[in-house]
Amino acid sequence: MNNSAVKQSNSARTWKTVKNSLVHVGLAIMSVIWLFPIFWVVMTSLRVENGGVGSYTNYFFPKELGFDNYVKLFTQKGLLDFPRMFMNTLIVAIFSCVISTFFVISVAYCMSRLRYKLRKPFMNIAMIMGLFPGFMSMIAIYYILKSVGLTEGANIRIAMILVYSGGSGLGFLIAKGFFDTIPKTLDEAALIDGATKWQVFTKIIMPLSKPTIVYTVLGAFMAPWVDFIFAKVLCRTNKDYYTVSIGLWNMLEKEYVHQYFTRFCAGAVCISIPISIVFLCMQGCYKEGMSGAVKG
Repeated sequence: MNNSAVKQSNSARTWKTVKNSLVHVGLAIMSVIWLFPIFWVVMTSLRVENGGVGSYTNYFFPKELGFDNYVKLFTQKGLLDFPRMFMNTLIVAIFSCVISTFFVISVAYCMSRLRYKLRKPFMNIAMIMGLFPGFMSMIAIYYILKSVGLTEGANIRIAMILVYSGGSGLGFLIAKGFFDTIPKTLDEAALIDGATKWQVFTKIIMPLSKPTIVYTVLGAFMAPWVDFIFAKVLCRTNKDYYTVSIGLWNMLEKEYVHQYFTRFCAGAVCISIPISIVFLCMQGCYKEGMSGAVKG
């Protein structure tokens, strides 16, 4: 019996080791597949042989490395003014992030905690509308913004902020699901102790909801950096208000791609910097929220 039990234990331990090894090997392969394009873009952005000109090469590692493409990206403004595009996108991203986060969290909290007659119909309508891609409404949105004078000059930035944040409240389902997991007894106990609903929301619900707030902030901040369709429709030929997505797309046009491809890669690396900074700053809030502590 003892020998049989030992053999079974050794067999189970061996199988567990093999299974864990296979899982780690699979994860390693997936990591390489995921990281390879990023590494390639970074290496291409540092390629400076032949003046950094040339879209395709028959070798992976650059023969010469340098930051010439980054310098040219921010100093040579013949085709496009990348620093201006970067600032346009950053301004729009910051304002739309703040407004979108407020909309999403507010709507999600109301849907989770309040009960009224049109609550379920509203949620059903919001879910159905969420099934359709946003660009289906871009023509209607453009003419609405044009009718109020938001498609010319500096008002284009305001228009983009409204576009990116206006419909964000419909994306409340994930945040609502998180709020539903927070016991309502916490709200009731706080109200009995004399707290207002605003204090319940800010002092109890918000500290416990930091993970979903982080998710909402990151999604809202990333939208202006990766969107091309709405930005192009609103900006049209107003190059002073182009976002980085339009600028990077212009670099890939047939007549420019040979000369600007390495700068395109440099621009792709540059736009990842503010997104990474926001993620690192919000990571502490995420960990704090996962601990489940209520402060204040």
